[in-house]
Amino acid sequence: MLAIKPLPHGMLGGKVAVERTNRDVRTLITQIAAGEIMLPEIQRGYVWKASQVARLIESLYRGYPAGSLLFWKTGQPAETRGAAIGVPQALPSVMPLYLLDGQQRLTSLFRVLTDHPEAQVVFNIETEVFQNQSAATRRNRKWIKVYDVAGPEADVFAIHAELKGAGLDIPEAEIGPRLSALQKITQRDFHMEVLQEFEYEEVAQIFVRVNSGGRALKTTDLALATLSARVPGFLGQLEAESAYWAERGYGALDVNFLIKALTLNISTSSKRIASVARLTAASAESVEAAWAKVRRGLSRVVPLLQEELLVATAALVPSLAALHPLVVYYGRQSDDAPIDSTVNGGLLYWFMAATARNRYGGSADSTLAQDIKALDSDDPVRDLISNLGVTEGGLSVGAQDLAGRSHQSPFLMFSFLAAAHAGATDWWDGEPVSRLVDGAGKPQYSLAHPALTLRGHRSKYTSAEINELANIVFVSQDTAKNVIGTRSPAAYVQAVSARDLAAHAIPNDPALLEADGYRDFLTARRQLLADRITAILDRFKPDFLSGGSEPPRAQADRSLVLTAYVGAGRSVLVAEAEVKGHRWAGWICRTELEAALDAASAGLASDVPMGDESAPMRVDDEGSVTFAIGPFLVRGSLDQWRSVVKDAFDEMQSLDECPEPTDEQWTIDVEEFPLSSIGARV
Repeated sequence: MLAIKPLPHGMLGGKVAVERTNRDVRTLITQIAAGEIMLPEIQRGYVWKASQVARLIESLYRGYPAGSLLFWKTGQPAETRGAAIGVPQALPSVMPLYLLDGQQRLTSLFRVLTDHPEAQVVFNIETEVFQNQSAATRRNRKWIKVYDVAGPEADVFAIHAELKGAGLDIPEAEIGPRLSALQKITQRDFHMEVLQEFEYEEVAQIFVRVNSGGRALKTTDLALATLSARVPGFLGQLEAESAYWAERGYGALDVNFLIKALTLNISTSSKRIASVARLTAASAESVEAAWAKVRRGLSRVVPLLQEELLVATAALVPSLAALHPLVVYYGRQSDDAPIDSTVNGGLLYWFMAATARNRYGGSADSTLAQDIKALDSDDPVRDLISNLGVTEGGLSVGAQDLAGRSHQSPFLMFSFLAAAHAGATDWWDGEPVSRLVDGAGKPQYSLAHPALTLRGHRSKYTSAEINELANIVFVSQDTAKNVIGTRSPAAYVQAVSARDLAAHAIPNDPALLEADGYRDFLTARRQLLADRITAILDRFKPDFLSGGSEPPRAQADRSLVLTAYVGAGRSVLVAEAEVKGHRWAGWICRTELEAALDAASAGLASDVPMGDESAPMRVDDEGSVTFAIGPFLVRGSLDQWRSVVKDAFDEMQSLDECPEPTDEQWTIDVEEFPLSSIGARV
């Protein structure tokens, strides 16, 4: 059984076999390279950001406490995972120590002190500030790479001599002590506690207790730790499955997605879906059976999406939660059971309708429970569609549904499908749109009307207009550079066949291809795209849906726009919200927001200054980040948040044009708002 055992009586009584010692940084780094310190499989992956690494080096430089390390020593070989150090570890000549607490710190130190390309921490000799290397610091002689001073081949005397001629604003006598203090970070001791005489399952429980008291582990991390202890090698199976789908364009199906899929397939006696925590109490047999269902479900769902719907990459799917009901349904079917084509079509229709309705834009668990329950019915397709509130006519998409949408919108997927189903190809090499996926598994696209032709135009096109979804065309970066460039469509369409322009839904009115006609271009292209999208929906629409179709929008009129303003040494992100005629505006500090996103990537909650108040940012077990902005609790993935902030500051405006913030707090009820709808009225 996979039930959690109670801790040994000796542990509860405080009589734990623990060896206590100290070792300096240089010794620990040497042991990692020699394979004498290894990561047990229960460890999570390396997650620290460059800013966190720089803060650790600064703490060591200033002599601040850097925490203790917890190890496990056993005479039996344990399942391990590779450390993110950039080089292979040697085969140890002695039984290794298994690191339970301190992975992020030791991995970071190893990377900095071995000159890892993603750990190029630099030090300003004048201000004693640490940060990651940048183009600006490379040009400035006052910035020194930590590796050059503390690395194994450091020539501190040469660096000292060079700094004397750097025009520093500190006394020359200060240079030596500061370099010496930096060099001595490798001599800083860490306190070590080494657990001995414990079984793997007991160590897993200790790991969970220790890590849930520091940097908060997600529920999935805790379940993985316990499962790995009971089923050695199980994490490796999860990672291998994720890697398999990553090679096929579905890299977003990571270990967390697979763990969630596993929980949804765990048999329970109640009507509620199993929680991640239930995995730790499940039998080995039920976990094995559920895992077989997950793999079987994915083996049918991904090809169905790619071959029938032409969803080339999971990066197009706004919410991966919408895949879970499909994985559960197909996982329940036996390997040799044929699936009726009408069922396949109906499930794909539900998937598209759920995406258009943004069904999983809010809290996913209660929605998943409802949809998984629908799979138990005699007609799961009908019941799933009924859960959406779709009437007999089905869904249609109108031009107004695309107005104001950006690439963050769920309709990005539909725009891609509109091109793919029309047989659109790239304008540079003729590759089908369905293959235009970059190295990160993301679809490639560009602006049909380049931003440079629209900014500063006398029509005063806004950033939101310029980056609207209706201006996006799915072409390669080669096309963006060599065909489109910085020219209006009128200047480059002669190089594209009329057939392919039509496949990409480019209006054929010459006046719309000039910058002067850009707003009319958006109007025309929205209609073309809407007609294409509705046709795709109708192609998969089940027979029981007939009559006139309805639009996918069903929420009250509301909007949220984020705009960046920069000036006078200050940069802010301004949120402008409207709900049923009530308006609100708030200023968000860029630095604090980005720091909160860094913390969210590590699973930590934060409060972000917003004017004179602060707003909470939280991250859940699914990696969804919620941030309270005025009237809205805005929800989106971490990648979506980073993309939204980057896009805003790529199109930043002068601080002189910044609207004044609202003095009063929002007093009406706060509503959930999907990040994918920013810039649009929903």
